[in-house]
Amino acid sequence: MSEERLPDDARAEHADSLPDYAERVLKVTELIPPGRVMTYGDVAEWLGEGGPRQVGRVMALYGGAVPWWRVVRADGVLLPGHELEALDRYRAEGTPLREAGRAAGGHLPRLDLRRARWDGAACAEGHT
Repeated sequence: MSEERLPDDARAEHADSLPDYAERVLKVTELIPPGRVMTYGDVAEWLGEGGPRQVGRVMALYGGAVPWWRVVRADGVLLPGHELEALDRYRAEGTPLREAGRAAGGHLPRLDLRRARWDGAACAEGHT
């Protein structure tokens, strides 16, 4: 995916600067409390701009410096390629998990989104 698919203000004018949209996504990520998660779509909805794919792109490019494991897929499946690291972090933070069924490849648990999802209500005042 190219930067043209990100919202207009996410296109960097200078290669060494962080796009405004990316900066806002990363700030939301830093607000998510330990043990809680938001989906990519939740973050986009919170910002009122972009969508899950744009948030995912930001996280892929710039998310290493923030608690990336707290921004997740809507199906609760652990991020492919980062499952074990994320799982260690979820367990350390007490993030609610659902045990994997026997049919699940690798028998990795999923996130229990019903219990782990954070709506940002505690930070709702003055967000943008």
